[in-house]
Amino acid sequence: AKKWINIRKSYGNFYKVPRNQTKLTIMLEQLGMNYDGRPHSGLDDSKNIARIAIRMLQDGCDLRVNERIHGGQLMTVSSSAPLEGAPAPQMPRYRN
Repeated sequence: AKKWINIRKSYGNFYKVPRNQTKLTIMLEQLGMNYDGRPHSGLDDSKNIARIAIRMLQDGCDLRVNERIHGGQLMTVSSSAPLEGAPAPQMPRYRN
């Protein structure tokens, strides 16, 4: 993987919060969610990050690649850069 979405950066930019408020437990708390699972478990952390990403999509965030590796160096990708790859999945619509 040479390109990815850093959820902490996306969360901070989208909800306009400082970097010190983008720790996993704080992000969940601010979204009204509890941490599910054991802290620092890779699987549980990734499930909780996915829950945050889903909520951000529901709130209208356009999640884009914002970091990449180039020549062995970590680089930030501009949010104004064109989208690459497939579009973000759409949330299913439910009938009432």
